[in-house]
Formats: sequence, structure tokens, C-alpha cells
Amino acid sequence: MSRTNSAHPVRAVIDHEQPAGTLQPTRSSASSSGPCAVTINPDMSSDSNGARVNEAKRVAIFGGTHGNEMSGVTLVNLWVKNSAEIQRKHVETKPFITNPKAVEKCSRYVDTDLNRAFTPENLSAPEGDDLPYEVQRAQEINRIFGPKGSPEAYDVVFDLHNTTSNMGCTLILENSKDHFNLQMMNYIKKAIAPASCLVLLNEHPLLKYSTSRSVAKHPVGLEVGPQPQGVLRSNIFEAMRVILKHALDFIELFNKGMEFPPCTVEVFWVLERIDYPRDANGNIIAMVHPNLQDCDWEPLNPGDPMFQTFDGKTIRYQGSGTVYPTFINEAAYYEKQQAFVTTRREALVASAISKV
Repeated sequence: MSRTNSAHPVRAVIDHEQPAGTLQPTRSSASSSGPCAVTINPDMSSDSNGARVNEAKRVAIFGGTHGNEMSGVTLVNLWVKNSAEIQRKHVETKPFITNPKAVEKCSRYVDTDLNRAFTPENLSAPEGDDLPYEVQRAQEINRIFGPKGSPEAYDVVFDLHNTTSNMGCTLILENSKDHFNLQMMNYIKKAIAPASCLVLLNEHPLLKYSTSRSVAKHPVGLEVGPQPQGVLRSNIFEAMRVILKHALDFIELFNKGMEFPPCTVEVFWVLERIDYPRDANGNIIAMVHPNLQDCDWEPLNPGDPMFQTFDGKTIRYQGSGTVYPTFINEAAYYEKQQAFVTTRREALVASAISKV
């Protein structure tokens, strides 16, 4: 596809996910550019035979972190009434509506974005009704499913989201050294083949990891789209449901003692956030170019069309190499001054894992 000015969109590093670390991820490619810092999960240990991981006995499924993302809201409400579908013999699974007031209003949030509220400052703030509603919820969720970063925290949290972007099914990984999550994502990808489920790796030393799922030892985000805000589409609903089934099946097999050999997982590693072109007053002056619209995960090459101004001029991508954009024209990210994020394709090697 052909993508097609000299105006440049604002660029900024992604601002909302992961803390700094120090270790280099294992790669099957020779690429060394881009973000590379990671954190080690204290729930895992490694030896020459692979990673030894504690059982994932306690699992939570979060819906309604954003109250207008209806697949997760509907599934979790369904499972709150009858959780038989998500229970396994060796796993205790708790469905939970994280932002009930936003769900009631069918809005993304009430006062502030819950999925950015799990910062140390918010979680340690003195409790009180004067706090933003979502900060109060973050503190409560941290008490129930955390404390964040502690041995008492839940083993796995699946946080269910919808996107208006044409992303399909996307698992979000926060730590390239979380071999348990890498193995689970590999299992899911194989289980649903030939259907597609891509992996977005959101890891950078400058990111602050403050999502709702960050309370868990193994946080997993799931984005499924495209789906408009406040709308429920059957195909998106069922795709999310199927992925959760296979994820829970994987955890059950692991807890029963199944060992998983080394595997390679293709990921799309977040590089940067691209804003819309704006005038001196901060007003948007261009739209996502029609050649880029709905082309999540497809290569964007230097010189390809990226934006189209309101008077029809084309703004081309000025990067130094090929990237793979996603979250293209996501409705919720206009307020965050984000038109899309760029990623690079990478193959991560997951160690063999076995139960401690």
C-alpha cells in the first residue's frame, strides 16, 4: 500500500506504563535499538533448566476500568452472576468491576483515568472523600488485590479493554522478562490459530507503570477492537471470551505441573507516541491519512502518508526506518494528544517454565 509536506507532528515518549529496570531482554534477533530496560518479577527464579515460577493460584479478571468499554464490562458482570465458566480446579478466579460509577455513567472515567491512577503517590495518599473518585478506587483495588509489588498480591490480573482502533485481539505485556506471561501468550496464540492475537510490549525505562493491572505479579492487558465506545459487538465479545478461556486453561495446566519448553514470541515493542499536527494554539490541524487509517500493525515506511490536513495536504512519516503503528485514531486518546503509537517487531525468547 502506498502511504503520502513538511509539517511535523509532535512526538513524545509514551507516558503511562512501566518503571525502570536494568536487565537486557533476551532476543532472537540481532536488533539492539530502542528501549531495553526491564524489571525482574520476584515471583520467578531462573536456573540452567529455565525459570521456576510459583503457582498462579489467585487470578482476577477486571472489567470496567474504562466504563464505556462494553465487552469487559458485560463479561465480568456475567461472571459475577455465575462464575462457573471461569473457574478451574487449581485456580481461584475473581471477576471484578473496577470502576462501577464510570460503568453506570457509561463513560471512560468520572474524575480521572483509573488506568493511570496506580502511582505510588496515589496509593499512599491519605484516604478521604476529597480524593478523585478513581484514586479512591485505586486504593481500594490495591487493598483487595495487592498490595502492589508485595508477596501478598494476586498472581495474575487480566484487565479487559476495548479499542476503537482496528487492532484485532492484542495482549499487552509489560515486562519482557516475565517468562510466565510470555509462555501464556504463546499458548493463547497457538490455541486460537489461525485467528490472530498479537502481543504489544509496553516497556521503557522512562515509563511509569500505573495501570490497574499493575497490582498483580503477572499483569496482562487485553485490547479487542474495533468497537465504538458504549457499544457491544458480538464478534468482539466472543473473541475476548475465547482468549480468557485459553488463558485460564494455560494457568490450570501450569498449576497442575505441566512444564512448558522454551519458545519464541513475536512482539510489537512500543517506541513512541505520535501526536496530531497542531497550530500555535494547540488545535488539531490534520487527520489520520486515509492510507493509514485502519492499518494497525502494517508497516509505515519513511515517506509514507501519515496525516492529511483539512485543506487536503499530505504529511509524510519522517522517521529513520520502518515502524508498525497501532492504536491508530483511538477515540479515547484525543485527550492524551496521541494519534497513534509506533512499534518495532521483535522476537523474544521465553525460557522454559516449571512450577516451583
